[in-house]
Amino acid sequence: PTLAPEAPLPVASLYQTEAGFTTDAGEAFALAELRGRPVLLTMFFSTCTYACPATVVDLVRIREKLPSALRDTVRVVMVSFDVERDTPEVLRAFRASRGLPADWVLLRGSADSVRELAALVGVKYKREADGQFAHSNLVTVLTADGEIVHQRAGLSGGLDEAAAALAAISSDLAAP
Repeated sequence: PTLAPEAPLPVASLYQTEAGFTTDAGEAFALAELRGRPVLLTMFFSTCTYACPATVVDLVRIREKLPSALRDTVRVVMVSFDVERDTPEVLRAFRASRGLPADWVLLRGSADSVRELAALVGVKYKREADGQFAHSNLVTVLTADGEIVHQRAGLSGGLDEAAAALAAISSDLAAP
C-alpha cells in the first residue's frame, strides 16, 4: 500500500532530518522527498579512485538483481561528503563520466547536513592531508518511510542480501 502523505513518519525515519541538500542539477532537495519508494543509499566523493567506483558498480549490480518489475520502484541516492569540491557541476560531470541513469539522485550538502546524514547511517569519513578521504563503505537500504532495513558494509559480497531486502520492501509497496 502506498503511504498517505499526511501519515506521520516513523521515529526511526531518516526523513525526520531537516538537513538540506542540493542535487547535481543545482536544485534544493530534502531527504523527505524520497518518501514513498525504497531507497538504496551510499555516501561517496567524486574524486575517489578505489572504493567509490567499486560501490557505484555494486549499486548497479544490486539494482540489476531485482525482478524487472521492481527495478524502477527503487531510488538510488548518492550523497557526497566532499563538501568543498563536489559542486553540482562536478556531480553532473561525475554522472556523465560514469553513465549513471537520470533517475539516480546525486546530492551534496553543507558540512553540517553531510555530518548529520553520515551519523544517521553510520558512515565515518575523514579528509586526509592529500585531499582524499578515508571512509566507511556502506550501502544502506531504506524503506519507503526512510527506515534502515539493511546495510552492506565493505567492498565485497552482500549484493544478494541487499537486493533481497529491497525486493521485500518493494513487493510490499506493489501489493494492491
